[in-house]
Amino acid sequence: MDELRIDKWLWFARFCKSRSLAQHWIDAGETWVNGRQVDKVSAVVRIGDEVTFRQGRRWRRVVVVATAVRRGPATEAQALYQELAPPDPPPAED
Repeated sequence: MDELRIDKWLWFARFCKSRSLAQHWIDAGETWVNGRQVDKVSAVVRIGDEVTFRQGRRWRRVVVVATAVRRGPATEAQALYQELAPPDPPPAED
């Protein structure tokens, strides 16, 4: 599988405890893929995509290294991404 819905990928990678939380992040405008704000939970991520999102008060920036077919243990989830330096917060929209 070369691509996966962003909400599933965030959940499979264990950044959030539920898919509904991932969907909330997307609906709240707190998720970007390759510098573009994601506006649909059905948006896909592919290997090599850069994903930026807000996790609580912390901003995270990761590169998608792999996709998955299930939500596995933490060690399996960590193999799905490579952590990058934290990003600057995105500009506030007027």
